Amino acid sequence: ACIESFHAILKKEEVYHTQYTDYSAAKLAIFQFIEGWYNRNRIHSSLGYQTPQAIEDQMKKTA
Repeated sequence: ACIESFHAILKKEEVYHTQYTDYSAAKLAIFQFIEGWYNRNRIHSSLGYQTPQAIEDQMKKTA
């Protein structure tokens, strides 16, 4: 269910709003969406309303 939710968000918030010129442009834009916004700024209810980056940072501190 989590990956289905991710794909729905990716399509709604990035893919359907962008017209890509070619495969490499699409690949770069999707990478930038995931790494630049989705993982760093978007909160997730399954993570206690924190970003994936915040969770990763916490895990590094406790390891």
